[in-house]
Amino acid sequence: MISEHPVFISPENKEQVIWRYLDFTKLVSLLESSELFFTRADKFEDQFEGSLPKPLVYGRNIWVKNMVEQGKLSQEYLDFNILSDSTKNAKIEKVINCWHMNDYESAAMWKLYLKSNEGIAIKSTYSRLYSALSSSEFDINIGKIKYIDYENDIFPLDNGFYPFVHKRKSFEHEQELRALIWLKSAHNNKLIENIDVLYGINIEVDLNILIESIYVSPNSPKWIYDLIVSIIKRYKLNKNVYQSKINESPIY
Repeated sequence: MISEHPVFISPENKEQVIWRYLDFTKLVSLLESSELFFTRADKFEDQFEGSLPKPLVYGRNIWVKNMVEQGKLSQEYLDFNILSDSTKNAKIEKVINCWHMNDYESAAMWKLYLKSNEGIAIKSTYSRLYSALSSSEFDINIGKIKYIDYENDIFPLDNGFYPFVHKRKSFEHEQELRALIWLKSAHNNKLIENIDVLYGINIEVDLNILIESIYVSPNSPKWIYDLIVSIIKRYKLNKNVYQSKINESPIY
């Protein structure tokens, strides 16, 4: 089910187009399982995932020191490694599925996330993703990422979700929409008792709801396009498959 939460801001346009760029093997895995993979937050390459901006860390440490001096916190809190470890451990409890918001294909995203000519892009919308995840037994949050300067900017510290809806400005090209599951919530914790979450978890979805259409990499030869069309039919998905025209020659 989708859990509404004030930290997670949805797109103003509920029909906002979103994309997920995949290599061929991940497409087949998706079709075979009808499951979206949610990656554990500490497994992302971005080491700043789930972290705090510098001003917040400095401010937090000063606040803790003052509270200890006033006798409102015990001396053990002066070991700031405890606070750092708490922030790091929060990443283990969050699993995330990422999408790119854009009304059109992105040449940059094709290049960044696909290392061969066998990639595809799933075109969907915010409302489709919302509907596809609504039937899950897990509580799931969906919202846009806000990009900030981690050297100077801050965000509120009154909720543990805030670090997971912010990223550095150097990632602003991603225009990310993310679905997030807090594994240790009272509801979700019961559901993962017998699930291995070493790298993440799979969430079942109805692909006919989720997928609007599929785009094949602009560098793919025709036989790859034909193969993907054949595979889509084999899995009884009535979806249009397009060859990307990103690299189409201009008319002079």
